[in-house]
Formats: sequence, C-alpha cells, structure tokens
Amino acid sequence: MPGWNHRMINLATKRLLVLPLLALTLGGCSWFSWLPWVDDDAKVDETKPAKLEPFDAEVRVSVQWQRKVGDGLGKKYIRLVPSVVADRIIAADGYGALAAFDRFTGKPIWQQQYAAVERTGFGVQRLLDRRDPAFVSGGVGVGEGLVLMGTTHGEVVALSVADGSELWRTRVGTEVGSAPTTGGGKVFVQTIDDRISALDAATGAVAWTYDSQMPLLTLRGTSAPVFDQGILYSGFANGKVVALRAENGEPMWEQRVMLPEGRSELDRIVDVDARIELDGGSMYAFAYQGRVTAISRREGRPMWEQELSGYLDMAQGYGQLYVVDADDTVSAIDKASGEVNWQQSAFARRKLTAPLAFSNYLVAGDEEGYLHVMAQRDGRLVGRRKLGGKGLRTQPIIADDMMYTLTNAGTLAALKVTLN
Repeated sequence: MPGWNHRMINLATKRLLVLPLLALTLGGCSWFSWLPWVDDDAKVDETKPAKLEPFDAEVRVSVQWQRKVGDGLGKKYIRLVPSVVADRIIAADGYGALAAFDRFTGKPIWQQQYAAVERTGFGVQRLLDRRDPAFVSGGVGVGEGLVLMGTTHGEVVALSVADGSELWRTRVGTEVGSAPTTGGGKVFVQTIDDRISALDAATGAVAWTYDSQMPLLTLRGTSAPVFDQGILYSGFANGKVVALRAENGEPMWEQRVMLPEGRSELDRIVDVDARIELDGGSMYAFAYQGRVTAISRREGRPMWEQELSGYLDMAQGYGQLYVVDADDTVSAIDKASGEVNWQQSAFARRKLTAPLAFSNYLVAGDEEGYLHVMAQRDGRLVGRRKLGGKGLRTQPIIADDMMYTLTNAGTLAALKVTLN
C-alpha cells in the first residue's frame, strides 16, 4: 500500500510536510542573527533531533549476542516487533524473511523466505517480486502453536513454530496493520480499513468479521486486538474502542475516546492506534490528537481522561501508565487518578519507539539507534547504549531478564541491563 492515498497519511510523511515549514521559519530568523539582542546560544534547530546531554549512568546495557534478520525494515514506517515462544525468538524483515533463534544463545534454528501472492482474477495467481517494499507488516504474532504474520497484500500466513514451514494462508482484504493476536482457538487480525477478522487457528477459515466506520484520512497502521477471558478489545481510526465477544464478534459495548474536531481532515485525525492496555477491571486507550482514557472493562464507562496525543503502544508498571506522545515526551500517568506523575522531555524530535517497562526501568529506542534507560519511579536517565543499525523504530521486548531489540537494518540483539 502506498504511504499516501485518499484515505491514509503516513505519519512519517506528515512529519516531512512540517519540516520544510520549520526550515523556512528558522531560515528567516537567520537574517536577524547579527542583531545584538539575538542570543546565538539560545537558538535551537527544531528540524534536528535534540542533543543528548551527558548524565551519570547508573546501569550498563551489554550486548549478549547479535544476529542479522533479512534485509531490514525497508523505508516504509513499519514496526515489526519480534515475538518469543518457549526457548526461541522469532523476527521478520520487511520483505518476507522470517528467522527463529535460540533466545539464550542466538543460535539460528530456522530461516524461511516467503513471497507474497497476488490474485489477478479468474483464479490466476502470481508471486510478487521480493523487492516489493514492506511485504511483512505489523510484526510477528505467536499463539495456538503457530507463528503468524500479516502482509501488506492483505494475507495472514500461519507457520510452524518447529521449522517455519507454511501451514495455511488466508486473504483478509487490505493490509494487515498490526501483529496477529490469538485466543480461544482463533487468530484475530486488524486491517487498515478498520476491519477485524477472526480466523480458525487450525485451518485459517474466516469465522467472523467486524467492520468499523472509517474516516477519510487516518494514520498508517492500526491497533492490535487484545484477547482476554473470551473478550476482544481494540481501537479504531474513528476514535472509538470496542469490546467484542471473541466467539462470534458480537459487540458488547463501544466507547469514544476522542471526537474528531477541526476544519481540515488532518485536524480531525483521532486514530486509536496504540494497543489497549488491560489491568484488572480497567483498560486504557490512547488517541492521536486526543487523550489517554481509562475505561471500565465491564460496561465501557470512562473513568478518567488525560490530554495527550500519540500513536505508539503504551507500557505499565509501578502503578503507572507510560506513554510517548507526538512530541517525543515520555509521561508517567497514575493509573488510579489519571494525574501525570512525571515527564521526561530530553528526547524532542528523536522519534522514540514505544516504551518497554521491566524491573525498575523504562526503555525506549530512537531514530539514531540509541537505547535510553529511565527509572520508572521518576523518569531520570540511568543508562544509554548506541546500537546503530540505521536507527530503531521497533519497540523492545523482554523475556525473563533478557531484552531484545530489532534495528531498522535488521539486526536482532539480545541485551542485559545491570547496575554499574
């Protein structure tokens, strides 16, 4: 799918549209730099990532092993989060390469290359060129004994955990916008046209579909459905979240997180692209150009709201919800009251990844390949590690005490965080 069409806007493209305006503004200011009241030291180039300031490191991030996965993520703004199942970690590149490694040692277990299939009519199929950008979309899912991936060509492919062999593939329509989710003998996928499809995990047959009304203009990507106790939760581009019965797709309730406002379609973008977070009887949703909202899982009743704008997945720990907003500020929100406990604003314009919370730490990567470690309690910086690999846009993951990252260049790394 192209980054821009009549229905969608790639967020990265949106940022690029803003940058020339900023450049013109800053360029205009340079005409006045000779004036005595203009302080050169106070100038900030707002087109570049914020400078990283020195600090006293309290922890060390050490690389345990590294392996290459295919050719990387490509130029499209996709975030292919790896998945852990038993003793292995499975990762994909943007072009159909999947690989499984021993998650403790990095030893390769299997690697497969999958091609996209396009149906051209009259039962004729053709394999698409592997160079077609971003064949894999949304990340790798695991569950029900399967490895699952969605594609930009609207297919869900189920693979064997043991050797990566293909078990089934099902066409679900348009591009799959997030990693497939499993539960109750089904596979759940959400496509960028705001449709959720439930597939039989054994055969791939479509069990039911749920369609949400889609606005004219949206961000590229979707929320990933969350399965818990027979109920499926997800967010949509119209600013709503919904609870569905996983068995048959019947809606239990829906709740609006943000109402579209403004005169232009850009102003009215209110996508709930961040994955829903669950905690006991509460759930938390995050809308672009909107807010973070706590909602009762039982009846869908809003409990509190906090004005923030973003699209990345959230994390939780220490009784707090951690979000990265559209300005790359990291905020810790009290899950009970909705009050902001602290904010870390050192990462302006660094295009942070979604955060990972584990132990006492909160971790996020950035577009220059740095991994930043913060204290969950107060947000102070406690560690940093440069990984390179053309930057990071994929959320780190944790399994036991090992953290894993996938760089844009396709380097999968296992890391440990230890006290200095």
